[in-house]
Amino acid sequence: MNNLNEFESEIESRIGNKRFLHTLRVRDTAVELAKIHGEDEEKASIAGFLHDCAKIKDINLLKFEAKKNDLLLTQDMVKAPQIIHSHLGAIFANKLYGIDDEDILNAIIYHTTGRPNMSNLEKIIFLADYIEPKRNFPGVEKARELARENLDKAMYFALNNTLKFLVEENSYIVIETVLARNFYGEMDLWKLFLNLFLQQ
Repeated sequence: MNNLNEFESEIESRIGNKRFLHTLRVRDTAVELAKIHGEDEEKASIAGFLHDCAKIKDINLLKFEAKKNDLLLTQDMVKAPQIIHSHLGAIFANKLYGIDDEDILNAIIYHTTGRPNMSNLEKIIFLADYIEPKRNFPGVEKARELARENLDKAMYFALNNTLKFLVEENSYIVIETVLARNFYGEMDLWKLFLNLFLQQ
């Protein structure tokens, strides 16, 4: 796997010092979660380090970079431009930093929206971004606890919280987030039914 230390200055100059420090915290949290859940720690480190590598603050520059890199903006991206950096980030990870591992690239793409049936690495990056140590919002401690215990339950909790926040902010909600929330909610129901059936 790649040693990305040589790109630290380049990424920091693109996304700013505050966002870069967040990136380092997400990387470390992702490695911690990977260790707890028996997943590949190196992949978690790479995906965590690169998850926001395209989070350019200037929206016009972000859209320019998307166009330059042949990223076609979907209706969801136009209505919720905060998700553009995830898709552009996967392109940067591949083109600029030589990452071709599909699971790492997907973890970067879906760390903002989630999606149904995510790999464990995808869940780890989504949750690491959500619970990194400087995050401070109602429910974050519960999310941290769940992330260390059960990735699926943590995803359901985090997605529910995210949807509540977006509704309260009257923000546009991309369909993938709704589908992801329903997927992880149904997983809990299926497990409940299965347990009841096995106890009979």
